[in-house]
Amino acid sequence: MVELRGVTRSFGAPPTVALAGVDLTVDEGELLAIVGPSGSGKSTMLNIIGSLDRASSGTVRIAGHDIGGMSDAELSALRAYTIGFVFQQFHLAEGVTALDNVAAGLLYTGLPARRRRERAQRALEQVGLGERVGHRPHQLSGGERQRVAIARAVVGEPQLLLADEPTGSLDTRSGTDVLEILRGLHSAGTTVLVITHDNDVAAQMPRRVHVRDGRIVSDERSAPAGAAA
Repeated sequence: MVELRGVTRSFGAPPTVALAGVDLTVDEGELLAIVGPSGSGKSTMLNIIGSLDRASSGTVRIAGHDIGGMSDAELSALRAYTIGFVFQQFHLAEGVTALDNVAAGLLYTGLPARRRRERAQRALEQVGLGERVGHRPHQLSGGERQRVAIARAVVGEPQLLLADEPTGSLDTRSGTDVLEILRGLHSAGTTVLVITHDNDVAAQMPRRVHVRDGRIVSDERSAPAGAAA
């Protein structure tokens, strides 16, 4: 699903190096965390994996596509049909219902409005908000707003979900609920990649890729439940 080979990213002159020769492979259907402190390069890595930014050098393949040679229009289509995004800040339109916020995630698919709203309804039910579809963001708790953001990210049934600090603005209970939803999406077949600085969040993932100073310093996997120690 994700393949990075020798990926670098630098900014400015003299250059500030954000990524320095990163190699990473994420198989279809994995659930993992990319974890590191502020300034480690993890968010830059997410932007490159999500095709929101281009690598300075190296090879980036997402769902079989070598994105280095793709046009902006082709990258937009890749994001629309293959990748879903969840951010720490919910980025919901104020004054718009949860249903219409989620349906907005399908604006670029060409589906008629009725179909978009039907799929938005199903996505909100999937994250446990079937009774809150008519509520606006100011009428929802932080955890509920993040659920709306997740529903919007998955309404297009993306193969890859990128979650950037999805629990960073939430209390412990709401954060636990959001992680449970992400695990449920993974169980249903979505590849889920969580960017976090929180080691407690990362510890709950079956794979943890630690990043520091623009490099991967460790890549750990938990033994499957029931496996011998």
